Amino acid sequence: MKAQLELLRFAWRNVLRNRRRSLATVIIAALGAAAIMIAGGFALYTYDALREGAAREFGHFTVAHREFFQRDEETPLQYGLENYRKLSAALEKDQRVTRVLPRLNFSGLISNGDKSMVFLGMGADARAEGAARGVFLKLLEGSLFGGDEPGAPRVLLGSALAKSLNAHPGTPLTLLTTTVEGSMNAVDVEVSGIVSTGWPEIDKRLVYAPLPAVQKLLLTDKVSALAVYLEDTAMTPAALADWQARDSIHTFKPWWEQAFYYQSVRALYNRIFGLLGIIIAVLVFFSVANTLSMAVVERTREIGTLRALGALPGEIVAGFAREGGLIGVLGVVIGMALAGLTTALLLGLDVQMPPPPGRSEGYPLKVYADPTIYAVAASVIVVLCIVAAWFVSRKASRKTIVEALGHV
Repeated sequence: MKAQLELLRFAWRNVLRNRRRSLATVIIAALGAAAIMIAGGFALYTYDALREGAAREFGHFTVAHREFFQRDEETPLQYGLENYRKLSAALEKDQRVTRVLPRLNFSGLISNGDKSMVFLGMGADARAEGAARGVFLKLLEGSLFGGDEPGAPRVLLGSALAKSLNAHPGTPLTLLTTTVEGSMNAVDVEVSGIVSTGWPEIDKRLVYAPLPAVQKLLLTDKVSALAVYLEDTAMTPAALADWQARDSIHTFKPWWEQAFYYQSVRALYNRIFGLLGIIIAVLVFFSVANTLSMAVVERTREIGTLRALGALPGEIVAGFAREGGLIGVLGVVIGMALAGLTTALLLGLDVQMPPPPGRSEGYPLKVYADPTIYAVAASVIVVLCIVAAWFVSRKASRKTIVEALGHV
C-alpha cells in the first residue's frame, strides 16, 4: 500500500512538471465530464416528463375489448365494453389503483348555428379527468363539469376549437353524431370551459362531454375503454402482469404501447446524446493524448535512464497511465462540481425551453443529478485518460536503451 501511494505521489509530481499544459488538459476533461453529466441529466428529466405525461393521458394501462386495439370499428362502439361498471369496481379493489375512468370516444360535427366543424370527442367526467391529468390538461376559462350535473349537458372545448367557433363559457352549441344503430342524432349543449392539452392539432378538435349524455346521444350503454391510474408509474409492469393473468377476456394495454410521441422522442434523444457523448469522449482522448505525448517526447532520455537502471517497459507505461488517471480523476471531480452547480442553479431559475415539435407550450429546463450517470461518465473519462496515456507511452517504452538515451 505504501509503495502504491509513493508511485501515485511520483506520478502527481510528474503531472505538475508542466502546470499550464496539465491544467488545460484537466479543464478539458472536466468540461467533458460535466457536459456528459448535464446532457444525461437533461435527457432523464425529459424522459420522466414525457413518461408522466403519457401515463396521465392514457392511464397507466387501458382495459378494452379484446379486438379494440386490433381492428377498426365498422360501426360506433362495435368493440365497446359492456358491463363496464362491474369491471371498474373490480379494478378499484386493487390497492395499487387510485382511479378508474370510463371513456367513450365519439366524433361528429359541432355547430354554433353559423359555423360547423368536425370534432373528436370523449364522454367522461371532466373533473376526474382534470384530477388525473393534472397540468397536462390546463383549464383556460370556465370550470370543469362533473359526471352527474343536472340541466343541459355541459362540454369542454379545446382552445383552438373554441376560438374557431367563437365560443366561451355559457355559449350554446349543438353536437351531431352517428349512433350505434347508424342513424344521426343531435343534442344541444352548453360550454362549461375552455382547455388546452398543449397539442395544437388536438385542441383544434377536442370536445369533452358528460359520459351519460354521450351514451344517450349514441343510444348505447357501452364505453370505449377504461383508463386505470395507479399510485406510481413504476407499478405499471407488475399491475399489468397481474391483471393480464387474472382476466383473459379483455385486452390490457400499457401506456408505453400507446405513447408514440414518447417513444419517438426517446429514440431521437438517445441518438443525439449518444453522438454528443462520443464526440466529447474523442475530444478528451486526444487532448490527454496530446499532453502526454509531449511529456513522453520531453522525457525520452529519462525513460532511457530508467530502463538502464532496470525498469521494465511495462513499468514505464504504468507510470504514464497513473499520470493519465490522475488527470482524469481531477477532471472528473471538477466536472461533477460543475454539473452539480448547474443542476442547483436550474432548480432555482425559471428557464423555459421552447415548445418541442407538435406542441404549443414550452417546458422548464431541469437537469437530474443521477448517480448512475455520474458514475458512468466519471468511469468513461478516467478510463479514456488512462488509455490515452498507454497509447502514447507504449512506443517510447519499447525503444532500446541506447536509442532512448541518444534522443534529442
